[in-house]
Order: sequence, then structure tokens, then C-alpha cells
Amino acid sequence: MEEPDLGDIERRMKGAIEALRRELNGLRTGRASPHLLDTITVDAYGGAMPLNQVGTVNVPEPRLLTVQVWDKGVVKAAEKAIRDSGLGLNPAADGNLIRVPIPELTEERRRELTKVAGKYTEQARVAVRNVRRDGMDTLKKMEREHELSEDEHKLYADEIQQLTDSHIKAIDDLHAEKDKEIMQV
Repeated sequence: MEEPDLGDIERRMKGAIEALRRELNGLRTGRASPHLLDTITVDAYGGAMPLNQVGTVNVPEPRLLTVQVWDKGVVKAAEKAIRDSGLGLNPAADGNLIRVPIPELTEERRRELTKVAGKYTEQARVAVRNVRRDGMDTLKKMEREHELSEDEHKLYADEIQQLTDSHIKAIDDLHAEKDKEIMQV
């Protein structure tokens, strides 16, 4: 008898959590983090490239990022990409080095960021629920085709629900952690 692929279901749920983690890392808090620039792409070499593939991002001070661009011809494009990223950053180029000061967040901006974090979190929850639904649909199909007994269907459904609950909790924990980080003054 064939078994449903719980490993695939768990892998897809973990993928939703990793996507959320990347999205939340891109949200600006009051402190400098090299992950803040992870989502920025630069128009270089005839295409869009991630910023971390055209230079090295460092955090020399708590409120300053630096990007050491490897190719002098890409400095202006990298500076423009950071400025146009929507993160509210104002980079300044100095040779191959781009300095990106991280301004203090206003209370209003912090509230906006928590709303954005909430939106990302809800998208991740929906993704996990969709994986759960796909798994449950597979179980129903297998039961209809007599590949699973009713008891086996119930056991696998319980396992899928446990996976869903644990991944939703992990998503909620990430969200709570990011909210706390954003709201710290």
C-alpha cells in the first residue's frame, strides 16, 4: 500500500516559514542588519542581480551599513537601487564604498512596519493551510481509490494537522519576535 508523502508536506510548510523569515529580515528596524538589503536587486551586467552579488554588505556601527561594491561601474546602480528600494534609506557613495545610515524610526513608521509584518505573517499562514489542504485532498483521494483505510486516513490526517499546528505556531513566534524588535525604542 502506498503512503502519503508527509515529508513533502513538511518540506513545503518549512518553505513557507523560510519565505516569511526572508520577508521579515527585509523589514527595517532601528538597528542595522546586513539582511536589510537582501531583497534589493541592482541593474548590472545587463540584468537584475541581488545586491550581495555585486558587493559585500557590512555593519561597522549599530546604525550604519556599508556596501563595498566590487566593480566601480556598478556603484551608481547599487546606490540607486538602495535609494529606490522603499526602505527609506539614503545611501552615499564614496569611491567603491556606499555608506547607508539607518535613521531612527518614528512611532508612526513602527506601526506601519508591524502592519506589514502582519501581512507577511498572514500570507505564510495561508501558504501552510494550502499545503495542509493539498495533503488532506490527497488523503481523501487515496481513501476513495482504496489505497488507504478509513483508520489510516484518520491517522495521517491527524499527523498533517499536527504539522500544520506546529508550523503555524512557528510563524506566530517569528511574527511576535519581529513585532517586539520593531517596537523597541
